[in-house]
Amino acid sequence: MSIRNTVEADLDTIRTLIEQQPTVNTVTLDRYNEYIVSGHYRHEWSWVLEENGVIQALAIWWGGADDAYPYSIDGLYYAGDSDPVPVWTALIKHGMANRPSDAEPPEYHFFLDGDWESDAAVVAALEPRVKAGAAAGWTAITDRLRYEWLAEYGLPPRSTRLRFEPADDEAFVKMFMRVSEGSLDAATARDVARLGAEEAAREEVGLYQTMLVGDRGWWRLAYDAEDKLIGFAIPSKNNGGPVVGYLGVLPEHRGNGYIDDLLAEITHLLAETGAEQIRADTDFGNVPMAKAFERGRYRNFAVRRVLSFPEA
Repeated sequence: MSIRNTVEADLDTIRTLIEQQPTVNTVTLDRYNEYIVSGHYRHEWSWVLEENGVIQALAIWWGGADDAYPYSIDGLYYAGDSDPVPVWTALIKHGMANRPSDAEPPEYHFFLDGDWESDAAVVAALEPRVKAGAAAGWTAITDRLRYEWLAEYGLPPRSTRLRFEPADDEAFVKMFMRVSEGSLDAATARDVARLGAEEAAREEVGLYQTMLVGDRGWWRLAYDAEDKLIGFAIPSKNNGGPVVGYLGVLPEHRGNGYIDDLLAEITHLLAETGAEQIRADTDFGNVPMAKAFERGRYRNFAVRRVLSFPEA
């Protein structure tokens, strides 16, 4: 068996595998056709394992249109009739080995319905992919609640006790550093453990500008009536539409309900740009954020399972 990048001649096979194996794979046929043109999927980022010239397995990685390397796997496919875990593990490791050694650690994301555990087909499709990810080093599993706001739900009350102002990148680096203290967000904790607070903050600011496609001018710092800095709010967009990019309350001001003010401001700012749907994620363990979404007229509609390397 050998591993190689996909090429134009593989497109018919790739599209057939996508159509035949949709369960738990993020890739859809429409998404693939769009992203192979936009650069979010590329032949140099996708690999097949073949035997005697016949494709046995496929891994499709996703990255930003302007990125030099992919960030996460969007689909694993298998055309054989034996255990897929060994070949998927080989494909994942091969993809990792073809990224720069100092690149941000990659992840594997699954987008699942809220009741996925009661769906035998989903459980059966997920299990070998999780095993392959673990064999390649992704042993940390984080489940994130996915929330959605729709225009028909109505806007939450806008804050009357905070004012919101734009700021430069350095101000947001400082804010990311400060809110990372005691954060309940698993990804934030991993980044701080890997890089330290300042480098993790700089990486976050860079990622929110490059991996998301929202307007940088939407970012806001929040101040109270005494001009005390309370927190920050980042409304944004990804390729699927408007999102709650990030929000954070400084440690000394937590417990005062400011999280609701920040979320309401993000929702209003995005609605003012014409958004009729806004999506957001939060970790299962981040109960304060989950409750804030529910108070802010967002509804839980799905789960995102993230496989990643464990904290060092």
